[in-house]
Amino acid sequence: MTNPVYVLGGAQTDFARNWSKEGLGLVDMFAETVPAALADARVDDREVGVIHVSNLAGELFAGQAQLGGMVVAAVPGLDGLPSTRHEAACASGSTAILAASADIESGRYDVALVVGVELMRNVSAQTAAEYLGTAAWAGREALGVKYPWPALFADIAQEYARRYGLDHAHLGRFAEIAFGNGSRNGLAQTRDWDFPAGSFDENDEVNPIVEGMLRKTDCGRITDGGAAVVLAGPKFAQAWAQRTGADLDQEATIAGFGHRTATLLLADKLAQSADRDYLFPHLRGAVEDAYRRAGLDGVADLDVAEIHDCFTINGLVTLEHIGLADPGKGGEVVMDGSIERGGRLPVNPSGGLMSQGHPVGATGVRMVLDSARQVTGRAGDHQVDNARRALTVNIGGSFTTAVATVVVRGSGA
Repeated sequence: MTNPVYVLGGAQTDFARNWSKEGLGLVDMFAETVPAALADARVDDREVGVIHVSNLAGELFAGQAQLGGMVVAAVPGLDGLPSTRHEAACASGSTAILAASADIESGRYDVALVVGVELMRNVSAQTAAEYLGTAAWAGREALGVKYPWPALFADIAQEYARRYGLDHAHLGRFAEIAFGNGSRNGLAQTRDWDFPAGSFDENDEVNPIVEGMLRKTDCGRITDGGAAVVLAGPKFAQAWAQRTGADLDQEATIAGFGHRTATLLLADKLAQSADRDYLFPHLRGAVEDAYRRAGLDGVADLDVAEIHDCFTINGLVTLEHIGLADPGKGGEVVMDGSIERGGRLPVNPSGGLMSQGHPVGATGVRMVLDSARQVTGRAGDHQVDNARRALTVNIGGSFTTAVATVVVRGSGA
């Protein structure tokens, strides 16, 4: 990237909370998350130049649009600032991060606030599934199914199995690692969950089939929550460091990114890749773009990764697309310990979407926040030793939108 974009700090809510049961809504998420992020970043609201908000379906879950204005209503000190809402399904947060980074790199603004929110547990599971299904092609795919996204990702698993073969034990082990990581994260939705014997196996009693070969623990959660980060350019960051006593060489920066979009229908994407090396070539391209822009040779230069695992098959596929395994070989790096905390590349030490939770609009922001904390040694009980370079991979829809970022300690890789 042309100039470093510093991640000065941020905050997230407890993803185990059910906000509607507390009598709270989106405005309350903003009112809690934004001040906490500003305080963590040691930035006053008067220093913020621009706001970027990410959210998928506020109109459906909460009957509320105009979230750019709602964040100002929740935090009056931001009144008068430009504020824009971004939507790219589950990758909404990452597109907001990229827009804010572009604002900073262009010199338009010195400080950007990015905040993602999603209220999802205020409706039934069936209704939530229908609302989330709008990120597929409504009326053209996932027809006649109870839960659209498990069905679509089961189709991905089926196609993966057809091309390469797929052992459910690999998916089960991926989930087991994710939930184990989440148990160390005090903000993870499943941190206190118990899993009886057989929970990650092909056990119809404790781990029943949801769709296709995907079982209960192969599927992510419905989650409420918010996450925010404060981004800044070099000029502001230098003044900030003098004021706070911070060492910019020890702070986090976004060093590279990739952003690509494929056609909407899953069937069309799979047909297009029939004679290609990767199941989703545009995802591989987005990751390669991020490596190139960050000056990295590839996955071997990384210390940690936060990847999109709303379903176990999604996680498995992404391991291949970041270069940790060859196409069709993702299961091998799951089973040999490569992605565990002490492995070759610890993946989702936070618990990922599978365990930490997936409040859709907040996820991409949360990934960058977790990565910034990892590379600065501030990740607490789920810290990876000596982490300096992190990758995030955020997916929207059925791998339609693909966004990758490289977050590093200091101003370069």
